[in-house]
Amino acid sequence: MNLLAVASGGAIGASLRYLLGQAIGTRTLGDFPWHTLAANVSGAFLLGLLMTAGGGRIALSHNWRMFLGVGLLGGYTTFSTFSFETIELLREGAMMHAAANAFGSLALGLVAAAAGIAVGRAL
Repeated sequence: MNLLAVASGGAIGASLRYLLGQAIGTRTLGDFPWHTLAANVSGAFLLGLLMTAGGGRIALSHNWRMFLGVGLLGGYTTFSTFSFETIELLREGAMMHAAANAFGSLALGLVAAAAGIAVGRAL
């Protein structure tokens, strides 16, 4: 059952990430990977929210946590794409973009996770 929950959530999460990339990619200028940053930061927020929602008052079953947390948000966020895009920026000589992507993703991801946790605890 866990495998089915993770697989189905992952398919949805990956599809959402693809759609986000299409939406952002057609509206931004330059080579900065805004779509990956947006997916990772919003996913960090949502995972923080999911794991702490209601301070335990909103109980999700194990299967729902597998589906949403591991599957959907695991498929939606992407450390591998972030890593590859950062290396590509370095390879292309875009040092400032690479540094902004690396440090910005880390800082914004941590802030978003903390915000999600705070919102989740407040529910």
